[in-house]
Amino acid sequence: MNKLIKPKHLAYCILMILMVTSCGSRKDIVYLQNAQQFETEVETNTFEPKFKVDDILSIYISSFDMAATAPFNLSKGTGENVEELEYVIDKDGTIDFPVLGRIKLLGLSTSEAKELFRNKLIEDGYLKDPIVNIRIKNFRVTVLGQVRNPGTYNIAGERITILEALGLAGDLDIKGRRDNILVVRDFNGAKTYTRINLTTKEFVHSPVYYLTQNDVVYVEPNNSVIKTSSLDSRLTIGLSVFSLLLTTILLFTR
Repeated sequence: MNKLIKPKHLAYCILMILMVTSCGSRKDIVYLQNAQQFETEVETNTFEPKFKVDDILSIYISSFDMAATAPFNLSKGTGENVEELEYVIDKDGTIDFPVLGRIKLLGLSTSEAKELFRNKLIEDGYLKDPIVNIRIKNFRVTVLGQVRNPGTYNIAGERITILEALGLAGDLDIKGRRDNILVVRDFNGAKTYTRINLTTKEFVHSPVYYLTQNDVVYVEPNNSVIKTSSLDSRLTIGLSVFSLLLTTILLFTR
């Protein structure tokens, strides 16, 4: 004679099934899985971001003769509200700089632009030993998708890795795919789409390991989220149909 399954036993079975089906495997979640213990890799990447159209730059020239540098350091505002003048790279890749005129910066790195300014100032006889400081003011990255805190983040420096950007966004949540991160990069109207796999160490050699200004990082949902979304949609439709049928039956049986 078959015995009836007790409710508490049934609940226990359901709980166990849910735990087994909801657990992700190590290969889906853990970063850098093939990195060996005490493995050492010397950093050879000398990455520097390149200037793009619409970049906003802060440029300050200094030397021992501060009076001679004054014409190159224009400011805006008066009194306590004085601010350094910022320069926007035009569609033709240039800025209009005081005294020196139009200077093309598109595609240069910060160090290359500093050297360009320094050479111009010396060769044209304006300054003997100038010090040039250039900073990108609009360096920000956007992180979207299955992360804890999606959004756009301003970067203080000019060098940030994709891991650091994900860290700013609170890291991936359990529903995000680690093996197919998408980085969208725009350089003067040409967009590139690059995908990397965080579960292996090889992604550190990717051209998008170091992000550039205005990069977008997208973390797509894993299969469990997609299936759940599809199931929720079908369940909602089913409940709506059932509710309609029930209402119709009640109306006709009154």
